[in-house]
Amino acid sequence: MLAAERGAAMNTLAAYRRDLDGARELIGPLEKASAQDLASLGQHWADLAPSSLARKCSALRQFYGFLIDEGWRGDDPTPALPRPVTRRPLPRLLGHGDVGALFALAEDEAGTGRPEPLRTLAALELLYGSGLRATELVSLPLRSVPRDAPMLTLTGKGGAQRMVPISTRARQALSRWLAVRPASVHGVESRFLFPSRGEKGHLTRIRLFQLLRDLAARAGLDPTRVSPHVLRHAFATHLLEGGADLRVLQTLLGHADISTTQIYTHVDASRLVALVNARHPLAQG
Repeated sequence: MLAAERGAAMNTLAAYRRDLDGARELIGPLEKASAQDLASLGQHWADLAPSSLARKCSALRQFYGFLIDEGWRGDDPTPALPRPVTRRPLPRLLGHGDVGALFALAEDEAGTGRPEPLRTLAALELLYGSGLRATELVSLPLRSVPRDAPMLTLTGKGGAQRMVPISTRARQALSRWLAVRPASVHGVESRFLFPSRGEKGHLTRIRLFQLLRDLAARAGLDPTRVSPHVLRHAFATHLLEGGADLRVLQTLLGHADISTTQIYTHVDASRLVALVNARHPLAQG
């Protein structure tokens, strides 16, 4: 149902499967579980972070909602599940100076003309310059990369397609990478922008994560502060600082709900206060 009706991504499906399997291992067959069985999960999950607990409970609520909709169960035992109070965490941030240090080193290392530094530079440009998710980046088909157009077409969460801008810098970095990119893997022509000899045929998210942390360490930054998602947060925050509209930012990030995008208004609260002080008609009164 999640795949066919909601178009959930493979990572989402895998997460739901893990959560449901984990609950089944604790209380037995879920389709026969009672409210008391579900209440006992709170004890098993007592040490989980509120966000993890909320995710597991959400998976179970949707599972039992599906059973009820299909007529396989007449009652809903999920009110017995724990209800953790969660707050959306503010994203970790990189300042302009940190981003500048990453790019300075990436550009310097790419100057050698070796394939791996050129690949890292191209990936960095797309993560920070276009706000791509890690999965979107590593699985990007070669055909999605425009030769002349300033936009990139990609498939995001739930199979939703969107177009994102590519800066002049990013197009230049991509051109340099394409000049040295291996055309085939194991003798078979690769369809991915970042091909790999691994099972999936493209650079993995784990390897991308490692490349960025290694780059951060060489640039003198704390590696634990740098990841693909942190660069995506930096893209959003720095655009908002520059005056980008929240709806535009929602489109660029591929958020289905603007409430997800609104977290960046909390991150950049100082700019919003300054904006009110400067632009509100009573500010000078």
